[in-house]
Amino acid sequence: MSKTEGNPSMAESGARKRRSRTVPLSAYVLDDQVGFILRQVGQRHAIIFGARMGDDLTSTQWAALAKLAEKGPCSQNLLGRHTAMDAATIKGVVDRLVKRALVETSPDPEDGRRLVVGLTAAGAELAERLAPTALAITEETLTPLDTAERAQLLSLLQRLK
Repeated sequence: MSKTEGNPSMAESGARKRRSRTVPLSAYVLDDQVGFILRQVGQRHAIIFGARMGDDLTSTQWAALAKLAEKGPCSQNLLGRHTAMDAATIKGVVDRLVKRALVETSPDPEDGRRLVVGLTAAGAELAERLAPTALAITEETLTPLDTAERAQLLSLLQRLK
């Protein structure tokens, strides 16, 4: 039995590689590729975010603060899942927010191996104060679209997650 016979994902990957070789390079236009377009839109949004947010907050730090304001204290692991960050990334984000006294951590009373992360009073105040700015960032990012297009774009992006 070959390596790919027992592993469907490897077999599919090999089939995709074979199919991709039959497409001429001239058929591939980078400017039309979804990943390239999403990266450009992401870069535009990051520039708007950086210009408007202030307070030396990164978008990942803001995501953690906003999610804690929305959901309340939770484990660091769950916060990472809520904000689409891997374990190493959320740990770094939480560590930096702890240093700024915007969040605090404590052992989970039900499982001492887990850390519970919660907003401090300063973190809650900052999240409350910056929420209108975050909404304005979204508004500016979506400015080229009308109301129906915005709803359609957000709906389609949700389906792609």
